[in-house]
Parts: sequence; C-alpha cells; structure tokens
Amino acid sequence: MVLLLRRIMFFFLICPLGLLAQQKFTLSGTISDNQSNETLIGVNIIVPDQQTGTVTNEYGFYSLTLPSGTYQIQISYLGYKTISETIVLNEDITKNYKLTESVESLDEVIIKEDVEKLNIKKPQMSVNSLSIKTIKNMPVILGEVDVIKSITLLPGVTNAGEGSSGFNVRGGAADQNLILLDEATIFNSSHLFGFFSVFNPDAIKDIKLYKGGIPAKYGGRVSSVLDIYQKEGNSSGFHMNGGIGLISSRLLAEGPIKKNKGSFLFGGRSSYAHLFLPLFDLDNIAYFYDLNTKLSYRLNDNNSIFLSGYFGRDVFEIADTFENTYGNTVVNFRWNHLFSDKLFSNLSLIYSDYYYGLKLNFVEFDWESGIRNFNLKYDFKHYINNNFKLEYGLNSIYYKFNPGEINPTTESSGINPFKLIDKYAFENAIYLDAEHKLSNKLSVSYGARFSTFHRLGQDELNLYENDNPVLFNEDLGIYEKASPIGTETFNRSDVIESFANIEPRLAVAYQLNSTSSVKASYNRMSQYLHLLSNTSSPTPLDVWTPSGKFIKPQLLDQVALGYFKTFKDNEFSLEIESFFKKIKNRIDYIDGADLIANNAIEQVVLNGEARAYGLEVLFRKNEGKLKGWLAYTLSKSEQRTPGRTAIETGINNGEWYNTPFDKTHDISLTGSYELNKKWSFSSNFIFQTGQSATFPNGQYQYNGIVIPSFEARNSSRLSSYHRLDLAVNYRPKPNSDKKFKGEWVFGIYNVYNRRNAANITFRENRMSGTNEAVRLAIFGIVPSVSYNFKF
Repeated sequence: MVLLLRRIMFFFLICPLGLLAQQKFTLSGTISDNQSNETLIGVNIIVPDQQTGTVTNEYGFYSLTLPSGTYQIQISYLGYKTISETIVLNEDITKNYKLTESVESLDEVIIKEDVEKLNIKKPQMSVNSLSIKTIKNMPVILGEVDVIKSITLLPGVTNAGEGSSGFNVRGGAADQNLILLDEATIFNSSHLFGFFSVFNPDAIKDIKLYKGGIPAKYGGRVSSVLDIYQKEGNSSGFHMNGGIGLISSRLLAEGPIKKNKGSFLFGGRSSYAHLFLPLFDLDNIAYFYDLNTKLSYRLNDNNSIFLSGYFGRDVFEIADTFENTYGNTVVNFRWNHLFSDKLFSNLSLIYSDYYYGLKLNFVEFDWESGIRNFNLKYDFKHYINNNFKLEYGLNSIYYKFNPGEINPTTESSGINPFKLIDKYAFENAIYLDAEHKLSNKLSVSYGARFSTFHRLGQDELNLYENDNPVLFNEDLGIYEKASPIGTETFNRSDVIESFANIEPRLAVAYQLNSTSSVKASYNRMSQYLHLLSNTSSPTPLDVWTPSGKFIKPQLLDQVALGYFKTFKDNEFSLEIESFFKKIKNRIDYIDGADLIANNAIEQVVLNGEARAYGLEVLFRKNEGKLKGWLAYTLSKSEQRTPGRTAIETGINNGEWYNTPFDKTHDISLTGSYELNKKWSFSSNFIFQTGQSATFPNGQYQYNGIVIPSFEARNSSRLSSYHRLDLAVNYRPKPNSDKKFKGEWVFGIYNVYNRRNAANITFRENRMSGTNEAVRLAIFGIVPSVSYNFKF
C-alpha cells in the first residue's frame, strides 16, 4: 500500500512539478541542542527574502527546497540563540545545526514550539503547547509538578475537580482523549486516583494538545489528542537531575552510550507519604512509583533506532483487608529512516498494557482486569516542495480485553473461580494528509483517514430475541435487562462484527496581514473503544469495552472557526476560536445500571448522542520578565438518548441534559515574573462553573422504607469552583560555574482556603430527624516546598 501511494505521488505530483519549475535543490538535516545533542521539535527555518520556511518534525528533521541561488537562512527557537547564515544552494546540501541556549537556567528549554509569524500562516488550529519550564514554574498541589493539571489551564480543557483523574476537552468525556507517550497509548493518566499525573516532567521533551482540526495521522478518539514525547538522553556527557518534595521525589540520569552517537535515559519517581502514616496510628498504605527509560542510537546519517519504555504502579492498601494495584506498562521500538532528503519515515512497534488488581482479604478473593494491545505504525513525511508536503502511513492495533477475573485466595473461602469472557478486536487505518500553500496568504491542509474495526471471536456471546438486550417496560416506564435466549461460540479468527469509516480532515488559513489570520477546520473521527463508567471522572475500576454487535462506534463531526493575531513583534498574541461538535452513538446507561463484573454489559447500555459548542479566548504575553496568559471558555455540553420507538421514553424522557463535563464558564489566569536570576514568582487563578449534578427532590415510603425521588438528570450544579495558587522559585547561586546547581520551590495551593465541593451527599440528621446535604471538600490551603537539582 505504501509503495503504491509513493508511485501515485511520483507520477502525478513530482514529475509535473519538476518539469514546470526551474532547477531546485534541497537543504535538509537535523537540528539539536548544542550541549545535550537532544533533537529539537518545532524549530523554525526561515528564508526571509523568499517569505518561506519550514519547521523540524518530531525527530528534529527538516527539509527545505529552493531554486538554485544564494540565500540568507535564519534558524530560531524559543529560548535559544538565533542562527543566521548565508547558504549557496547549487546542489543538494545536508547540514545539521546545533543551537545554544540564550540563558543559562536550571530547566532545559527544549520543549516549546516557537510562536513565530510563520505559524499565523499555517492552517493548523486548536493546538496548544506548554514548555516544561513553564509547567515546572506553576504552583502545584503538594509540590508535585503535574502535566495533566497544567493543561487544564488552557482554554477548552477542564477536569472534574480536585482528586479527579483524566481531563475533559471541549465538553468531551475523559475516555474520548487519546493520550500518547512516545506514540504508545496510555489508558490511565493518573496516580493516586487523580491527585498526580503519570508523566515525569524531567523525562518529557515535547507536549502538544490537539483539540480540533486534528491531523489524519491520529485516530481512535473523538475529543482530543495529547501527544507527549520523551527526551532521547544526552549523548555528549553524563548528567543527572531530580527533585525532593514533601511526599515524593524523582531522579533522572542520562548520558552517552557512544559519544555523539547513542544515548540512554533512565528516570524514576516515587511517593513516600505512607511511610509517615504509622506515626498517626494509621495502618494504611498509599503510594505510587514509575520508571521511564529510553535508548537512542544513530546507526548512520540515514538511520536511527529508539527503544523507550514506561512502567508505573499505584498501590492502595487499607489495614491488610483491601489492596488495590493498578498501572500502565508501555514499550516502543522505533526506526527512523531517511529515504532521501525529501522523504522521512518512522516505523514503530508498540506494546501497551493497563492492569487493575484488587486483593479483598476480608472476603478472601482476588480480582484482576485490564486491556492489552500490540500496535504497528509506519509513518512517512514527504517534502514535495516548500508549498506542498505530504504525510501518509498505516496503523494496525490488536486488542485483548480482560473485563475481570475472580480467584479465591483460600480453599475455605467458599468462592469459585470466575472469569468474565475475554474480548478481542483488530483496528486498522491508512491515512493521507497534505499541507498546501496556495498563495502567500492562503494555505490549506486536507486529507482523510480510512479506519476499520473488527470485533473478533470470543468464547461465548449472548443471543437475544430480536437482537435486543435492553427491554422497555411500558407499565413501569423503565428499561430492564433482557434475558438471553441462548449463546453462540466463535473461533478466535472469526469476525463477530465489522465497522469501516472514512474520516475526512480539512483546515484553511487566510492571512489578513503580516500579524493576523483567520482559520477554519473540519474533522470527522471514529472511536471504537468505550470506557464503562457512570462517575464524573474515570476510576481505576472502570473497564474498557470494544464496539460490537450491540455497542456502535462513536462518530464525531467538529467544525471550528478562529481569529489569530500577534502584537508588538510577537510580544503578545491573541487566539479566538469557536467550535461545534456532534457525536453519534455516545453510550448511556439505564437507571440502576451495574457496570462492575457484568458479563453482559449490553443489557444496561443504550446508544445516544452528544453535542458541545462554545467560544475560547487565549491572550498571551510571550516575552519579557512578566509572562503568562488569560484563558476563557464559554461552552455548553449536552447528551441525550431518545426512545428507540414511539412508545419508549428514552433516558431522561429523551430530553437533552447536561453532561458531567459541562462547565458554562471557565477562566484561568496564569502568570510568572522573573525578578532577577535568583528569584522568580508565579501564580494561577481558576474559576469554573460548578459541576452538573442530580439531587433528590422528594421522598416516599414503601413498606416502611424511605425511598428518595430524583430530579431530571444533571439539572442542578455544585457551587462554583475557584482558587488562587502562588509559588516562589529561589536559585541560591545562579551564576556559579559549578556543575551542581539547585533551586528551592515554595508554593501555596488554594491561598484563601476555598472549600470547593467535590460532591454533595444527602442523609438524615440523627439529632433532628430532618434531611440534610453534606458537602465533601478534598483540599483547603496546602503549603509545599521542594528542592530541584541538576549536575
């Protein structure tokens, strides 16, 4: 398939362009950090006289084709000294550049894509980047730097509140986000049930969040893509860095395998707050640890290989009666190959596993569940010329789902081993994406992804009358489980159900002048996996299930329109975007649905629909001692599940209702001020509309039992969420020539001790006999201190 695509492009694109144009030559190579040899992503290579340029890809590679001549080349990247030199281009030239940091700092500034005027012209929109330096300077809970919580300060991104896992993008659910670490899927992005993220900031190289206009190389989720790359390691010398905090510490080591040719990186984090619990007579345990590793080796100028991995675990134990262990494991082998100075490729072989385990000693059995996949990706980036670039490739993923397994821990427990039926699936995709500069003012990006999903044979599948696993009781006006009329068995190679979808992508940018542009985008995406959860945020106990005979894939259509402007030579920037998206086949649950250890999940779910729309504003100050941004989102997120027939009432009487992720107003103000080389200050202020909730509106008695009645789904809200955080960074010896350098970080989370409601429960007051509402607040004011170092 790849060979066919290349031949088609050669005859229809390369040949005509070569005949009509004057003789052209290509300047290509890689751009890396001068000290570590770490390749840099998103470096701008600009030819001012020609008003053209390009940026480096995910592996630091660039390619620029120009007519024969002499040119002034400028290479710029935020936090690095700009290189300007004259190039005589009368033949194809391979030239690698090394950039030097403009300011010595504790944190390596190797992450953020520079916000140059060239980006005003690019059709890509609805994408945000954060530098690791910015993330590390943000005030955080308990001093632990958190990538996931940092991106919730961006417009269109929220979460369910303190102590909640995952994040929500443009009114979507957490399971609708594709989270990638070195191209491997991460199924649970949180430690300790949402208090921290699984990403070690010291090991991260690049972070990008795509909210709309998502390139065709991404698929499988309908809300967003969080694409994170790990650092490759320092191939010029051995270095270590880390941090010591109140509840956790981290350490990272990197150095050369062979100087300037190969490198290694090993990083680890662990929490240790549980070690102090016995001091308070608490016989409980709660901790996490994770390991990051990466090996990189450049075989020659055209070939490089990478082996990266991540292993993380959380352990939560209550007095030897209950133990919960869960976490992610990923391994990725990648091969970069340069076919020519215009054709770059990357082949990836990826293994990803999410494990969830429970040891219930008080009932004497263990519970295990998880999801495992094997992923093959082959991606190409083809630099046809400066005005036309192609990306194309293929992707195949094999899934194994373990919904749950029970094993007794003693012979006397009286519990028999029980295994929920494993499920299997095979997902495939091919894609083609083109970025086309039609004129100096008009650029477009267009392409498509063709995806297929095959639900493979399993040991047993329930059969139902009229293929209907959910029945509607007309007398009671409720949905009930249907009883199976039989079962069917399959071979593993059998296909139970198949789906195929064409997912077009389109983005357009029109430059109004040298500092502003308007952009529009449309994308359709398919999601074949579903997270079974009836909570507002994911929990480790939630189970993933594939689309199949009774659960259809989610289908998204999203459009976005935006205005982008820079001020004062890019010192300030403004982004305004509006969006509308609609999702088909969003699963919903009947009232009283039991999702845990359910071998017939099709009996409690119905296919519905969802929609979200809103306005996002991001105003940034990019330069100077004072930097930061103001983000505001006005949005609405709803879903509904109408009746399948005229008789059925549907969920919530078939009416639209607020999703748990609906936040009408979301305001984030983030700022940092560098007083001098020793002292810097940062702060965050956050305000969000309260989370949607369903409260009781009455009660009745039946056989002496008080039974509450409830209002329409999510028709009430918790109180508004807001807080102010502050942090101070102190570098004792910023100008020291010593190799060892350190800094102190002092923080206060929730400065004015706002008791934000995580949830509200209702109970009877034993003293008065009246009903009362009880608010649960997780955090008040939380001070922290941590020490970071590198050498």
